[in-house]
Amino acid sequence: MTQTRDNAAAEAWGRAGAHCDFISFGLNDGLGYAVQALWPRPGEHILDLATGTGRTARLVAELGATVTAADFAEGLLAPARAMSAHLDNLTLVQADAQALPFDDAAFDGVISTYGVMFAADQARAASELARVTRPGGRMVLLTWFDDPKEYIPGFFAMVGRYSDAPAPQAAPMNRGDADWIDRIFGDWFALDCAPVNTRLYAPDADTLWDKYRKGFGPMGAAISSLDADAVDSFLADFRALHAPCLTGTGLCIDRKALLVRGTRRDS
Repeated sequence: MTQTRDNAAAEAWGRAGAHCDFISFGLNDGLGYAVQALWPRPGEHILDLATGTGRTARLVAELGATVTAADFAEGLLAPARAMSAHLDNLTLVQADAQALPFDDAAFDGVISTYGVMFAADQARAASELARVTRPGGRMVLLTWFDDPKEYIPGFFAMVGRYSDAPAPQAAPMNRGDADWIDRIFGDWFALDCAPVNTRLYAPDADTLWDKYRKGFGPMGAAISSLDADAVDSFLADFRALHAPCLTGTGLCIDRKALLVRGTRRDS
């Protein structure tokens, strides 16, 4: 099978290394919902696609399933391997969602939490995801909700304004539209889509800026390409984005996601 990998995108995402696990930490509530929706069982073989530092994969493995976790960014897989070394039932591999190195119907379930939504060729990624899921197998996707008034689309748009790197633009947000999901995945999966609310707490915007700068690879790549004045402008916009989230005890950031559950059709 031909392997495709966007090296520039992999480098941008992977540059954060172990710092990226803070980003996953801030997504813990949504990751938990997704794993509950998948409901992995001992004896099942589950694929976690676009695993990042492996938080979702570890949650699944801790419930007894055998897990293969894949990501195209070696910079994220290295810390994921270190964090997952205690789990004998979890294997991490470098692989592109658009050309998976797995046999047809290899997995009882596939999960991707805020991951495969960023694949450049969504139709190809969907075809590959369906190919490796056995008939009757389960798929769970967690993606950000498609609403420009929501926090995450605003955040991605802000990063995009300052980036010539492969940072997430507005385009990935159509992955959070239930009709779009049905058009891409509906031929292969019987689908159920539901919005879920998630929340991030943080002390203040400047603390979050430092964590995102180190942990969110595309944002770090954007900042590294800017001169001092542009970085100051970026920080000012970052503070303004988070000003409505400030409470008397710190930031409280509400985020809306779309939880997609699917059952693989027989044909």
